[in-house]
Amino acid sequence: MIGAKLKIAVLYDLWDDGTAPEPVEKPARTTKPRKKTKHEKEDREEIFEALEKLGHQPFYHVLDGGLQSLHAVAKCGADLIFNLTEAFAGDDTKEMNVAAYLDLLGLPFTGAGPHATFLAQDKATAKKMFAFHGIRTPYFATAYRGRIDHAHDISFPLIVKPLLEDGSIGIDSESVVSGVKELMERVEYLQNEFDSPALIEEYIEGREIYAAILGSYEHAHALPLVELDLSRLPKGTPKIASWDVKFEKDTEVHKLTKSAVAEDLDEETAARLSDTALAAYRAVKLRDYGRIDMRLSPKGDVYVIEANPNPWLSSKHEFAMAAKASGRSYTQLIGEIVDLAMARYAPRSGSTATS
Repeated sequence: MIGAKLKIAVLYDLWDDGTAPEPVEKPARTTKPRKKTKHEKEDREEIFEALEKLGHQPFYHVLDGGLQSLHAVAKCGADLIFNLTEAFAGDDTKEMNVAAYLDLLGLPFTGAGPHATFLAQDKATAKKMFAFHGIRTPYFATAYRGRIDHAHDISFPLIVKPLLEDGSIGIDSESVVSGVKELMERVEYLQNEFDSPALIEEYIEGREIYAAILGSYEHAHALPLVELDLSRLPKGTPKIASWDVKFEKDTEVHKLTKSAVAEDLDEETAARLSDTALAAYRAVKLRDYGRIDMRLSPKGDVYVIEANPNPWLSSKHEFAMAAKASGRSYTQLIGEIVDLAMARYAPRSGSTATS
């Protein structure tokens, strides 16, 4: 099927927030904001255009939080679903359910399967998987309304964040704590604001490094590393990828930070970062494409912070930045993701691989 011209549904979520949804020909914004300028396109629009350039027949399909839009996926007639969903009906924890639904229907789709989506989204489970595979990750504890579900012997400073959220939701300048009182206040805040268990993690001082990975398991490979430069943040501001650093473009901290290809890493350090990222990608069973977030300590130690299935594919963001540095055009990147997905669903010895 690789090389064939496909009918591809670009699937994204838009839950009912009190506004009427726009027509699918002009899709509205998703539930999570992008770092986006007034004239910047959504990643799904760029993907749509890239698919057209590749000769495919893309069309949009929106999950609006209702069962009708979900059931309609089964009848959309697509050869492939380009899965950009991040939630269902505004619930981020249901992201894996969408992948499971597509899997149950036997519909070919790009990116992580339901198992990998769960493993990556539950940060504590992912960290246990990393530890089992000998991948260094910060020591941590999890707590929810007085119950401690897991605890290493951790020490301050700590960073406290929602266990099941992504996209830096719930992470701000108050997330790094240096004492018990601050810790308890932050845990209570997360429980009340998000009704979420808290992930209490040792804060690792160092450089924020992202590894974009393409491929599936033994054939996966890392693209050039990208760094979110936090060095210019004001004194006293935690050097973390907080919500405002990522999304609040009118804030000082957003204007003082930027991502760029990390070109000053020596060969040995870059290799250790890439090898660690590949091991983490495989540990949580990601496929097609994913991004591994790491910290490089001043001593040169590499810590995996989290794994991101189906990361944003905007041409202005880190994954596409890494692809460009590898010599790929944006259109080539999208074509490669399509080919990886379709190869997985090609018949092999009378069976179909969908795990």
